Amino acid sequence: MELAIDVRGLRKQFGRTEVLAGLDLAVPKGSVFALLGPNGAGKTTTINILTTLVAPDAGTAIVAGCDVARAPGEVQQRIALTGQSAAVDEVLTGTENLVMMGRLSGLTRRAAKARAAELVHRFDLEAAADRRVGTYSGGMRRRLDLALSLVVDVPVLFLDEPTTGLDTRSRQELWAVIRTLADAGTTVFLTTQYLEEADRLADRIAVLDRGRIAAEGTADELKARVGGDVVELRDADGVLVREIPTDGSVHGLRAAIDELDRASVGGAGVDGVQVSIRRPSLDDVFLAITSGAEASTPELVEAK
Repeated sequence: MELAIDVRGLRKQFGRTEVLAGLDLAVPKGSVFALLGPNGAGKTTTINILTTLVAPDAGTAIVAGCDVARAPGEVQQRIALTGQSAAVDEVLTGTENLVMMGRLSGLTRRAAKARAAELVHRFDLEAAADRRVGTYSGGMRRRLDLALSLVVDVPVLFLDEPTTGLDTRSRQELWAVIRTLADAGTTVFLTTQYLEEADRLADRIAVLDRGRIAAEGTADELKARVGGDVVELRDADGVLVREIPTDGSVHGLRAAIDELDRASVGGAGVDGVQVSIRRPSLDDVFLAITSGAEASTPELVEAK
């Protein structure tokens, strides 16, 4: 397996606080890799080190074949980074933003215009290409921001919480763009506060907790770690009354329902009481694996 990112024993400390405590990561080329973790787990610090913005205290990190500590300039030429806020000029049009970035990246005026036209088409911005970016929706700005990151083709793209603040439709549109990039061979490394995003996009997921990887695998592999299906009992208002884990077999389901019946949970004969079966989600995985009070919510914002 050829790796786009190979991290071994990465450590970083700020003052007396150890943020990364021996981090190991292996990201295959052409894959989407999601890094999850509670507040302060070290997600943004990891991205900052891998993109050469912060130097590690110990360990090695190879990105696109180059060592981030020994050859930061070469790494920078082979990566793109999109942060949580769209880095666009609101006074310029979408095309003007792209042409300007192309010129700053060393392209000739003709090549910059050609590349801008290609990216406008690729990111479905043709209808708004000649409008000032100040009139764009949040989703359009994020698509333009991604396009700006790819004015010069790079093998590795880092996305730090790329859909924060977007509505559901805009988030799903951006997911489609990210998946298309990966299908075309770009390695995408993302952090996200939305567990559904990792579930939908990532080929592999790593859960970072207290500076170390607490679990890693596909979404299905991680879900399997927390057990089988759960039988849920909800009252007439839809409020969860009780849930019982089960192995998903017919015998297990019968046993769970019998247990609910013996306990008379919800009250026999009450109208509207519902029994349902739920598969484990990444929320369950996250809460089971991470530690501390910060893990009390599935939607997280990384401390900077």
